[in-house]
Amino acid sequence: MPQPAKRNKKKTGAYKIRRMTEADVDAVMIIERDVYPFPWTEGIFRDCLRVGYGCWLIEREAENHGYCVMMVGGGDAHVLNLCVKPESRGQGLGRIMLAHMMDKARHLAVETLLLEVRPSNRTAIQLYHSVGFNEIGVRKDYYPAQNGREDALILALHL
Repeated sequence: MPQPAKRNKKKTGAYKIRRMTEADVDAVMIIERDVYPFPWTEGIFRDCLRVGYGCWLIEREAENHGYCVMMVGGGDAHVLNLCVKPESRGQGLGRIMLAHMMDKARHLAVETLLLEVRPSNRTAIQLYHSVGFNEIGVRKDYYPAQNGREDALILALHL
């Protein structure tokens, strides 16, 4: 006799990306401070919103799971911040947000998408390489670090 089909327990609600607003900055700052030893300030996020940078959240059921910020100008776009809260990692949310920024950049006729990443952030580097980013340079002593400064790898993707 055939077994009844097993029902997969489905997570309620799907992830969606929406524009960040001033009202979201407090929730973004909770994640920012949790993830980074040298976090951005509220003022930086508010300035990004004020000048019209692309700022988005990825959420499910009104819970923020991550955010990203992109600046566009002069035919290029620059990923300034891409962050997923620790307990939401491993679900492809960083990849989803990166794809979102890539789509937005293409829509704006951007030719090159740039970003900096710490050489110690192997997970991020693997993600960026997997979608076609290539290393084009190094910014010496770019990031603050516990014992001084850390370089930044400069990565680029031709769109």
